[in-house]
Formats: sequence, structure tokens, C-alpha cells
Amino acid sequence: MFQRRFLITAAASLVIAAALYFGAGELLSRPALRPIGEPPSDFPAKVVRIDTAPGQFVVGWFAPGEQSRGAVLLLHGIRADRTQMLRRARFLARAGYSTLLVDLPAHGESSGSRITFGARESAGVLAAVGFLRRELPGERLGIIGVSLGAASTLLSRPQPAVDAVVIESMYPTIEEAVNDRLRMRLGKIGAVVGPVLLWQLPLRTGVAAADLRPIEILPSFGSPLLVASGSDDEHTTWAETQRIYEAAGGPKEIWQVLRAKHVDLHSFQPEEYERRILRFLSKYLRNEI
Repeated sequence: MFQRRFLITAAASLVIAAALYFGAGELLSRPALRPIGEPPSDFPAKVVRIDTAPGQFVVGWFAPGEQSRGAVLLLHGIRADRTQMLRRARFLARAGYSTLLVDLPAHGESSGSRITFGARESAGVLAAVGFLRRELPGERLGIIGVSLGAASTLLSRPQPAVDAVVIESMYPTIEEAVNDRLRMRLGKIGAVVGPVLLWQLPLRTGVAAADLRPIEILPSFGSPLLVASGSDDEHTTWAETQRIYEAAGGPKEIWQVLRAKHVDLHSFQPEEYERRILRFLSKYLRNEI
């Protein structure tokens, strides 16, 4: 009797564990779609829809700045949307930059059936870069990408290379991203669960883990880089951020935001953030430093 109960309990536990694993995979990859609408009244921008492929598109806000002062594409993190980048767009607009904020594929008002952690989101980056080059011919172009937005930027490999890129809180490989997050929640057992979640990746998204290693793109990426992350970030550890910086070719800069976790670095330290970003962009988009 005891053995039978044990087997039933073990079988039930396996079923529950499998359901949790598959449920987690569903939650991580399902789209984060929501209505956004018009920009706020204090941010003079227009709504734009940019095609990425037949029947596919990204939606955003485009705010032209001063002529010949440069343009910046702003890319949000996972399960967010363009409103996450609005405060950045405001201070860049005050400095005279043109700005474009888009919802990455499967986010906000953009099309997409699955979040793919940068793989298919990269098509949205390329489409947005193409839009800026058509709208503002001859302008120098920068990108600020947060987490998913940073990974999508590298995976997009824009050609020709853009003139300056800021990557914030970016994972080096999807394997490390998954393991870091599971370790935070489950401790050492996270190392066992990680492969199960990664096994679901191609089944749910059609993307392999080997396609999600932005660190491997860095040596040949071709754009000046500013790499930023929090010293206390557990989603992407500081050691991982240092590896990202070391993998990049030059020119490059790194900024450790002291005491910051996996948070919005602009909100965490706004004055220092704006000072560093404006200095970096001025150097490569305006030759002012």
C-alpha cells in the first residue's frame, strides 16, 4: 500500500512539475500586446507604422528634432512598450535629437505572436533604422536599447553600422539569462530546470538557443558602444556585463551603476545617466567632444 501511494505521489509530482515548466514557457513567450495610442501632449510626436515584412509591422512615435543634430532609436525591455522609453526621449529631444520610440514585435501595438528574446524582434530594429534613414537622410544615427532592446539591436546587425549604440542590462547568451533568473527564484535547483525551459524554446518560437547569443556578435558589430548595467543586477550579473564589454571591439565605454539592480537605469540615477548618455552621443553623433 505504501509503495503504491509513493508511486502515485511521485507520478502526480512529475505531472505538476511538467505543467509548471510548460506553463512557464508559455508565460515567457506569449505576446505582450496592449493599446498605446497617441503620444502625451507634452511630447510632440506622430504615430508611425513601419512594415517589417508582409503583414508584419512595428508601431511607434517619431519626433523630429533639430536638423543635422542626430537621431536616436529607443528600444524597450521585455514585456514593456515604447512608453518605457518616453523619459529618455524627452531629455534627448531637449538636446535637439530626433527620436523614434517603437514597440518591438509582439509588444505594445506591434504585430507578433511570440516573444523571441531578440531573434524576431531584430526585424523591428532593422525596420526602424531604415525608417530613420529614409526620413532623415544624412543624419547620424544612435540606438539606446534596454535589456531585450539591447539584445535585439545586436542580433539585427544593421548595415551599414549605426554611429553609436548604448546597450543596457543585456544578457550575453540566452542560456545565462535563463539560468540567472531561475537561480534567483529556485536556488541551485535552477540549474536543473534551465535545460527544460530552453528545450521548449524552438518548439514555441521556432528559434534555437544558438541564435540568441548577442555576445558572439560583438567583436564584429562595428558601432561605438556604451555598455551599462547595475552593480547589483542578478538578471545579468556584473561579471557577465564585463564579459560583454571585453568581447566588443573598439571604441567602447563601460558604466557600472552602483547599487542598481535590473531596473530602469535612467530612473535610478537620472542626472548621471543623462550626463553620460549625452556625452557619448555628442561624441559620435555630433563630433562635439
